[in-house]
Amino acid sequence: MKKIGLFFGSFNPIHIGHLILANYILENSDMDELWFVVSPQNPFKDKKSLLKDHNRLDMVEMAIKNYPKMRASNVEFSLPTPSYTIDTLTYLKEKHAEYSFSLIMGEDNLKSLHKWKNYENLIKNHHIIVYPRVFEGDKKDSEYLQHENISMIEAPVIELSATEIRNMIKNGKNVRPMLPPEVFEYLDGSSFYKS
Repeated sequence: MKKIGLFFGSFNPIHIGHLILANYILENSDMDELWFVVSPQNPFKDKKSLLKDHNRLDMVEMAIKNYPKMRASNVEFSLPTPSYTIDTLTYLKEKHAEYSFSLIMGEDNLKSLHKWKNYENLIKNHHIIVYPRVFEGDKKDSEYLQHENISMIEAPVIELSATEIRNMIKNGKNVRPMLPPEVFEYLDGSSFYKS
């Protein structure tokens, strides 16, 4: 059975931190592929700073074109919004019964997992890979880390945020080192995030 890791996010925009993390997880797990699931609307995030779905999907596709084990997924574009992870996983399992799906999430998301729709079902029926994040609060004290379906991976901590990148673009600062080259060129030739 093919093992697929699902990395959900707005990817607004995708940056090198996402790629470093995705590559690390692929190289240090038994996953066959990692899919970047571009979310139309995260129920916990403000939509007004969000680029159109297809623009963010295009950027992911550009960023991963040289990574054969990575895919861009628009599966949530046709599902009801806001997007709930459990609904997307249910849909993917029905559509791809031949695949085994794992969920990839940051340690900060694990702390708020109890706020997610049907989170008990999520933990019970899916493997969750947690990567470290810098965030406020006690580290490594989550009761979820004791669950057999949840494993922590010692991936590098990348302190890069899409919010910071958007703010820098708006303020006319150079973000070239933070973005895959194709994504930088795409944004640099557009008016995205500039106002």
